[in-house]
Amino acid sequence: MARSVPRTFRRVRWGHVWTHAVLTLAVLVVASPLLFALVKSTQTGAQVQGPSLVPGLHFLQNARAAWVGAGLGHYMLNSAVVAVSVTTGKTLLSLLAALAFVYFRFPLKGLAFAAVLFTLMLPTELLIVALFDEVSGGLKWADSYAAIIVPFLASATGVLLFRQHFMNIPASLSDAARIDGAGPLTFLGRVLIPMSWNTIGALAVIQFVSAWDQYLWPLVIMQSDDKQVIQVGLSKLIDVEAQSSWGGVMAGAVLAIIPPVLVFTALQEQFSKGFALGQDK
Repeated sequence: MARSVPRTFRRVRWGHVWTHAVLTLAVLVVASPLLFALVKSTQTGAQVQGPSLVPGLHFLQNARAAWVGAGLGHYMLNSAVVAVSVTTGKTLLSLLAALAFVYFRFPLKGLAFAAVLFTLMLPTELLIVALFDEVSGGLKWADSYAAIIVPFLASATGVLLFRQHFMNIPASLSDAARIDGAGPLTFLGRVLIPMSWNTIGALAVIQFVSAWDQYLWPLVIMQSDDKQVIQVGLSKLIDVEAQSSWGGVMAGAVLAIIPPVLVFTALQEQFSKGFALGQDK
């Protein structure tokens, strides 16, 4: 005789089914723009203009047209140089600033940290006119990589993240390093950085994606097409390809998101652990 399933077990099991169904639906809704771009990138120009959502067989042709015909590869190389430079610079400067705010004593330290946090409320769009005047007129950096790298090397987010992490490290470690004769930079390189890889990885993901997605500032400050970044390049791709093949435009958009996805995939563990402030890392 078959044994009946307890009512409590059935209730819990159906509760899990509904939870997974809702989460799956939410994921599909969030991912729908990407899925739409993936499907359209495989279709011909005639299919893209129609309502069909059936994947085609023309992704390689569309990708080749975007990569070679529109020079998307060169734009992606420029963005890679900018993103890696900004990410590396922001991480180093944030580490040094957090070291000063946690382990150094100086006048008005609290006010200085408040000023750093205040910059979080100042988006680039608000400062773009003054920044353009300074970079192009004062520094003469217009149309150069320095113009899209140097202004973004400071990061209030990174300073806050590292400061909170350093404050959770026992003060006895800094005291022991001081007794052993280690200077601040030695303490940073041999003690703090090895204990901060998760936080560094979390910041690297944020800053790389942010630098990769730059659009407005490079559009304003860069005049040479051969120095432009991928986001501006995609807009130029639309101008070139829109009359003939939106499949090429969609393929270019798909190619453009591959580097950030790879970075996030490689550092997803550090990203998730890096924001667990106050916990062992």
